[in-house]
Amino acid sequence: MSPDEARRLRADAQLNHDRLLDAAARAFTRDGTEASLKAIARDAGVGIGTLYRRFPTREALVEATYRSEVTRMCAAAPELLQAWPAADALRAWMDRFVEFLAAKHGMADTLRAILVSEADRLHTRELLTGALATLIEAGVAEGSIRPDAAPADVLMGLGGVSLIAGRPDQRDLADRLLGLLMDGLRYQPPPL
Repeated sequence: MSPDEARRLRADAQLNHDRLLDAAARAFTRDGTEASLKAIARDAGVGIGTLYRRFPTREALVEATYRSEVTRMCAAAPELLQAWPAADALRAWMDRFVEFLAAKHGMADTLRAILVSEADRLHTRELLTGALATLIEAGVAEGSIRPDAAPADVLMGLGGVSLIAGRPDQRDLADRLLGLLMDGLRYQPPPL
């Protein structure tokens, strides 16, 4: 096999991997972790054998899907900052975060079993806190976010909003709560 053929095969394998994770995210959001693996493979445009070669167990697919979604959430922070002022980018990221957690609700029990180690949970928290730090630091630099805003505190606030108003039918309540959180983060000059 030529080097070009090997690269094309690797690119195809990566594309199949990415398609499987996208299809799994949609299916798990819609149907929970008991979603049909055959339907996931079909939605991804691959055979069930390809799914099982990549993810030998349902739990492996759930874990890989979750990690992929966390990575996407974190990668969104700098992308949002390129498109909007920092405070608007932060609010857009918050909206995505609440939607992300609502989508993962169907995966919660399986994720608890998979992410049993404190190290796994801490790693995820560090990634999300890092994304928030990027957004908050940009807001502080432009003067729209108060300088004492701690990314870990904001993450905890987002977790609370998601617990209270994390279902799709509670989107209006989530929007109001996120608005309050953003109001608390905005820089207000001290009174004269």
